[in-house]
Amino acid sequence: MITMLTGDCRDVLPTLPAASVHCVVTSPPYWGLRDYGVAAQLGLEPDFHAYVAAMVGVFREVRRVLRDDGTLWLNLGDSYTSAGGGGEARMAELHGERDTDFRRGVLAEGRSGKRPFQSVGLKPKDLCGIPWRVAFALQADGWYLRQDIIWSKPNPMPESVTDRCTKAHEYLFLLSKRERYYYDAAAIREDAEYGRRSTFRSTSYENSISRENGEIRRDPVTNSGADPSAGRNKRSVWEVTTQPFSEAHFATFPPALIEPCIKAGCPLGGTVLDPFGGAGTTGLVADRLQRNAILIELNPTYAAMGERRITDDAPLFVKVAP
Repeated sequence: MITMLTGDCRDVLPTLPAASVHCVVTSPPYWGLRDYGVAAQLGLEPDFHAYVAAMVGVFREVRRVLRDDGTLWLNLGDSYTSAGGGGEARMAELHGERDTDFRRGVLAEGRSGKRPFQSVGLKPKDLCGIPWRVAFALQADGWYLRQDIIWSKPNPMPESVTDRCTKAHEYLFLLSKRERYYYDAAAIREDAEYGRRSTFRSTSYENSISRENGEIRRDPVTNSGADPSAGRNKRSVWEVTTQPFSEAHFATFPPALIEPCIKAGCPLGGTVLDPFGGAGTTGLVADRLQRNAILIELNPTYAAMGERRITDDAPLFVKVAP
């Protein structure tokens, strides 16, 4: 079952039961990147301090909804302050392909407010460091910061810069509520010889899990249904090509980036939460992997887009509930 809820996640999350989802896979609005046309929306804070504080508030509620053995997989991109002067200058060099309106660092028109080109505490041309600022703030708020995963992009957006390298990566942070948590390493093992995910072993893993009285039976030692000697442990650099979605003018999560998060973080039949649902990629991948999903999306147009996308992917089998 895929559930699509429309509204601000800060209003919707408190309505969800505590400890009701197995894992969270999400990518919040990057700071200063996009205007959804809603007052006080996340991502339009006047400086990065306010943005980080807002993220802490959201994920504090996410932690309540997450099971004690659950994990959070958080993707965030970064930006630079402008080297120009005045409000007419470029606001930032924004990296990633989330919105074509920003390919020259220009904010979309019609927004309710504008981020200053230089935030308090940052110099012109400074890298803002937003992903790590958020990660450390979540750690201070009680999350276990378990790993930084590098999303390496073979097809990064070109940049007309001559005093630094072209940005070709983003961060994916793994966080947990407790010191010990559900993590199925065998489900995402790589081929030991070539360092690639083994489709055969992944399929074998999915087929090897049995059920008894509705409960998943797993190996009590490895917490997995797969042979732990098959392949090597997945490495922390994931090379995943960005993929545009034809209905959206911003790029979405690549399904290949989300798949290992769900396989490692959520058992078969479990529930994945994405409080920033966007075009529904998390729900799409969860359904393909026989997991349930709850998606929250602020913009009704995107929510409808995501619902169509998920339904069209498997029209005879998937059910998307409002």
